[in-house]
Amino acid sequence: MSDGFSIGVFCTIVRPEEKAILRAAEARGVRAERIDDAEVTFPLERPPGLPDVVLNRSVSHTRSVYATRCYDHYGVRTINAPDVVELAGDKVRTSLRLAERGIPTPRTVVALSPEAAMRAIEQIGYPAVLKPAVGSWGRLMARVDDANDAEQILEHKAALSSPVHSVIYVQEFVPKPDRDLRVFVIGDRVVAAMARRSSDWRTNAARGAATEAVEPTPELTELAVRAAEAVGGGVLAVDLMESPRGLVVHEVNPTPEFKALAAVTGRDIAGAIVDHAVAVGRA
Repeated sequence: MSDGFSIGVFCTIVRPEEKAILRAAEARGVRAERIDDAEVTFPLERPPGLPDVVLNRSVSHTRSVYATRCYDHYGVRTINAPDVVELAGDKVRTSLRLAERGIPTPRTVVALSPEAAMRAIEQIGYPAVLKPAVGSWGRLMARVDDANDAEQILEHKAALSSPVHSVIYVQEFVPKPDRDLRVFVIGDRVVAAMARRSSDWRTNAARGAATEAVEPTPELTELAVRAAEAVGGGVLAVDLMESPRGLVVHEVNPTPEFKALAAVTGRDIAGAIVDHAVAVGRA
């Protein structure tokens, strides 16, 4: 493939995932270039030399939102699309959309002040989990087992200056097995899935959880694809838990890492992402 088609890889740093994407593009004869999210500028007029499609791999939700909007302004397709980045990058908006589509999720209550958050936690019941509306890797999450825990966490949040901490996202603590499930969806198909096991209640691979390949069941596949479609589709990681009442979706990640998933499943996830990008860019 040497017709001049090009992919821009918009990223913060070149992690193993971005290296794999660049290698996969080269193997397919697709020109790919890194776009540093801290260096690029966006004039209102369309600049010359833009790629045909941009893969958003920035670790910053804010940079992702504005960059994809700017590329969309220029008429350049992005993966994921701006609406998907904005929606799936915000846990509150994601939960609302999943609920609207009838997709099972953990019980969730949103509060906009520490005082309201205490009432929200009481509605959920102890133990409860407090999460930032925007964030990943299990950072700034807290499990609260009683009112004393809750008051201390909320006092700490109130002292932080970031507006994101003024929104308190309260979720039930799901009594799941020592694992959760990550399903990687590209377009309308499941590419790979894995379980993440940990003795800690947070089962993120980035926090050292052990991973193992999972063969997606029809139920898991159907629910993951529905969740991905609910936020607009694209390249998405859908995280699910096995609750006492069945599978529940607790997060949809619009800029997912996949190093651990590729290693444990042997799937060419980077190649599948590049193939999808080419298809979108040529559509």
